[in-house]
Amino acid sequence: MKKLSVLFTSLCLSTLSISLIGQSSLNKPSSSASAVIASIIKNTGAAIIPNTIDVIKEGDPETPVTGVVTSMFATMEVLKEAVNKKCNLIIVHEPLYYNHMDETKQFQNDPVFLEKQKYIRDHKLVIWRFHDYIHSMNPDGIESGMIAKFGWKGYVVNGSSNKFVLPETTLQELLKSLKKVFPKNAFYVIGDPSMKLTKVVLAAGAPGSMYHIRLLEDKNVDVVLAGESPQWETYEYMRDAVNQGKKKAIIFLGHIASEEAGMDYCAGWLKSFISDVPVYYVESGPAYWSY
Repeated sequence: MKKLSVLFTSLCLSTLSISLIGQSSLNKPSSSASAVIASIIKNTGAAIIPNTIDVIKEGDPETPVTGVVTSMFATMEVLKEAVNKKCNLIIVHEPLYYNHMDETKQFQNDPVFLEKQKYIRDHKLVIWRFHDYIHSMNPDGIESGMIAKFGWKGYVVNGSSNKFVLPETTLQELLKSLKKVFPKNAFYVIGDPSMKLTKVVLAAGAPGSMYHIRLLEDKNVDVVLAGESPQWETYEYMRDAVNQGKKKAIIFLGHIASEEAGMDYCAGWLKSFISDVPVYYVESGPAYWSY
């Protein structure tokens, strides 16, 4: 009987111990949004960037994080999907409120802005822009995602994350392959469809027409894959270049298409050091459709 009593007591203590450990785990407070963001910045390995645009755009920095969503833009659809997934930290690459610095004074009576802001605040969401730091990673986090999207890992020029040497093809065939990668997108193209090429450079996002032109001046560049540019700038430069017989081409993928896969890459990268809450990538997709 004594042995049975000792055994029973031991089992009770073990059960109590396991129960307490479980309760301790359940009661463990979640990290705040500001703490998660600080951890992300640290893990980029980048130096602190003065006057960065990578700041919280909406929400309380001390909000306990229940889950993370990464996306290109915090569209209404993305916000709703984050709520459905019970995630309250949304990490986006681009602005929240329709301009680079997210200035909102001009929108104080605008119904679209007011409805979006109300939704964010009603659901206690935190929106953080992750632009400067992800581009400062080595290699660039956005470009790493695009390499995977293109399927061009084997064609990357050593020491870069945006230069590629492809097997010889034509501009027409390159476009066909890109259409398979981006079936929802239409491209703006300037160049001879029959032009042969091997050397391609990605100029993701909107780095400016002078950056595009510098790349096009380079003898080691056949084609630039660009995000976007005002049509009176790079477009007109390239029209003149082609009319002069220059063997160059540019393909405008669209800003979102040229960078969005980087935020998919971002979600996978975050999972390598964020393990206490779920992390998801939610596609925002193209903003418009083509007719």
